[in-house]
Amino acid sequence: MKERRSPLRPDGEGKGAWLAALEQGANLLQSTEPMKGFDVYVVGFHCVKDGPDEQMEAHHYCKVVNDDLLQCVLFDGNTRDANLIGIEYIVSERLFEGLDEDEQAYWHPHNFEILSGQLVAPGLPDVAEKAFMKQLVNSYGKTWHTWHTGRHDGRPGHGLPVGEPKLMWSFNREGECDEALKDDRARAMGVDVERKRAERQEFVPLARPQRGVDAMKEQFAGTTPIPGVVDRPPGRG
Repeated sequence: MKERRSPLRPDGEGKGAWLAALEQGANLLQSTEPMKGFDVYVVGFHCVKDGPDEQMEAHHYCKVVNDDLLQCVLFDGNTRDANLIGIEYIVSERLFEGLDEDEQAYWHPHNFEILSGQLVAPGLPDVAEKAFMKQLVNSYGKTWHTWHTGRHDGRPGHGLPVGEPKLMWSFNREGECDEALKDDRARAMGVDVERKRAERQEFVPLARPQRGVDAMKEQFAGTTPIPGVVDRPPGRG
């Protein structure tokens, strides 16, 4: 698996001797049990809901709680220096349908991310990645970014996590995600989106209309829908 370093070094000075001693003691004596199990790794793209120009690559480290729920910690890279930028909860269609309409508006649909080939699981064998993506068809994510550290294509971010957390959204048509952002990841990580898209076309018959597909439709120009990604108006099951 190829390394993807953070696009930004946070504000602040280097680690002092006190921190080295703390880390050594923590490694020997403290437990990190809550962090165990966050070992499913996927990479995708997010934009701020109602902020189409604020786009970012997000590295998800997820824990499978059960067949209907995943909990993910988000970073801006996959190396030791990666910055923590947010969280995402992923629920099945079944759990999503149990939420009231106001709550559903916080959750973005996943079918485009899967069927377009944009969502990938680096390092996972093709067979395992495909099986995992099939499991995610018709699922939804609730994502908050607490830090915009910048885009890997060179657009600057903030040296600290300033401002309010931002609700993020998924892309739902070709042409919504900045091509420079996609191309940069493809070069750096060797991601072949078109191949993955072709391999996942067998999932199209499984995809059902999802709420939120059209939530930002009017905020993007010159976009193209793909088979299997259809909007479902609120209040309709």
